[in-house]
Amino acid sequence: MPYFKQYKVTILGFDGALASAITGALDIFSFAGVSWQRFNQQDVQPRFCVSIASLNKRDIICTNRLKLNAHEAIEDIKATNILLVPTIGGSVKRVLQDNQALLPHLIRLHNSGCDIASNCSGAFLLADAGLLDNKVATTHWGYESLFKRMFEHVELDIEQMVTHSENVYCAGGGIAFHNLCLMLIERYCTREVANQVAKAHVMDVHRNSQSAYANLRLLKQHQQAHLMKVQDYIEDNFNQNLVVEELASMVNVTSRTLNRQFQQHVKMKPIQYIQNVRIEQAKRLLESGERHTQTVASKVGYEDAASFAKLFKKHTGFTPSQYRIKFHRDFDF
Repeated sequence: MPYFKQYKVTILGFDGALASAITGALDIFSFAGVSWQRFNQQDVQPRFCVSIASLNKRDIICTNRLKLNAHEAIEDIKATNILLVPTIGGSVKRVLQDNQALLPHLIRLHNSGCDIASNCSGAFLLADAGLLDNKVATTHWGYESLFKRMFEHVELDIEQMVTHSENVYCAGGGIAFHNLCLMLIERYCTREVANQVAKAHVMDVHRNSQSAYANLRLLKQHQQAHLMKVQDYIEDNFNQNLVVEELASMVNVTSRTLNRQFQQHVKMKPIQYIQNVRIEQAKRLLESGERHTQTVASKVGYEDAASFAKLFKKHTGFTPSQYRIKFHRDFDF
């Protein structure tokens, strides 16, 4: 038996879906805590319980004519941690027309508090359900004109590979789907587990991608290799004593230059970036159920719990305890 409670991932199945978007997600999440451990002779600990769900548990006929068996009926699912909406592989308008009965379930599960994520043209289903209204979203660049015509109330940002607004995520397609899966694995487990999955599947988590920290949507949209090196170092060592002068020396620039270049390309100072990464990690700890503010503060690099709590509320609008109560991911299935 695992030493932790597995998170539930539900992959939505419907006729006209792209098979690889379903089976790819099924593999990535199913083997989190498995492949890397097998390769390194460690105990296997699957981190997610993954299933495919369709209306009435019907078989799914994908666009490549592959038939997939659903594990459960979407209408029977009362709660899940993550709901994935795969790519529409056929005619977008026809698939939307044929799957209107799915929309109430998308809305219902979204309202239950789960994270809901679409890949590529799957964003059309989220938009059709109204889940992207007044939110930033992305989809495949080839669908930009059609999406904008159909959904005027969505703030489409086609330049983004992955977007995140509240508990709704969108991936643009291609490698962005891998980044989205890894980002969610990191959100629910740890950066270490996400990196293990990336290595086991020979996936380049950084190439042409946003950072794994979804809530910091400005992280790596630039092409400055030396700044990415500093960002990666901060993300890997956020709980250490990080000094801007030392970060600058890593890439052979002065602290003044590093501050200026961070502001120009990352849109924040290095110290703000450190704070944001630490807050993101603190949110994950609280979402996982950690109750003690001092413990959270220590784990993300702060000695003074009161100063940490003040900073956390400034960033999130909640005290640490309020945030944990509101966003703690603990479902009974």
